[in-house]
Amino acid sequence: MDILQVQGLCKTYGSGAAEVQALKNAAFSLRKGEFAAIVGDSGSGKSTLLNCVGGLDTPTSGKVLLDGEDLFALSETRRTIFRRQNIGFIFQSFHLIPELDVEQNIIFPLLLDGQKPDRDRVDELLEVLGLIDRRKHLPSQLSGGQQQRAAIGRALMTRPMLVLADEPTGNLDSHSSRDVMDLLLKASRRYQQTILMITHNLSLTASADRVFRVTDGVLTDLGGVRE
Repeated sequence: MDILQVQGLCKTYGSGAAEVQALKNAAFSLRKGEFAAIVGDSGSGKSTLLNCVGGLDTPTSGKVLLDGEDLFALSETRRTIFRRQNIGFIFQSFHLIPELDVEQNIIFPLLLDGQKPDRDRVDELLEVLGLIDRRKHLPSQLSGGQQQRAAIGRALMTRPMLVLADEPTGNLDSHSSRDVMDLLLKASRRYQQTILMITHNLSLTASADRVFRVTDGVLTDLGGVRE
């Protein structure tokens, strides 16, 4: 079953001589549990694509359906709530709240919706992330790799239908980058988590089920496992 369907997605900035077509009729789908990577040079349109898929940016035309729900048929308020409850984001710059410890950062999305965290779920994630002994540490007391692991935990805490990772290893050394990729792969396999990651590093796509390339706004499916 396709959990994500992207149909004819276009994004245009400016008009006339200043018009830029950042996305040109992008279309693809992902099944539950697939781990897909998008590669492309800087300025190719891959970040624009990810932002539109996540409902952070509005496409000029086209549709994004998550479990059959058309994101851009929702009001802005409803889309914000739907996004918070169903899409997890992992950013290059971590975006942890500095005043909150690791555990508080991980459960923060649930608190925004007035939900009570499942303590077993929190403990399991901290164990998987290798952060059990860092659960009460502030972000400033963590290495870059540990901060990114906490950000991954935050993205997974709500059991979202889709996780979007924007250059998640961009600020990390090679060892921490491998750790983060291993964690994303583990999340995909252990939790049947659907993950869409963008990266400029082709070597990081080796574990992905499918790989796409964006060139001048055009999306190309480079293939992969599709049972």
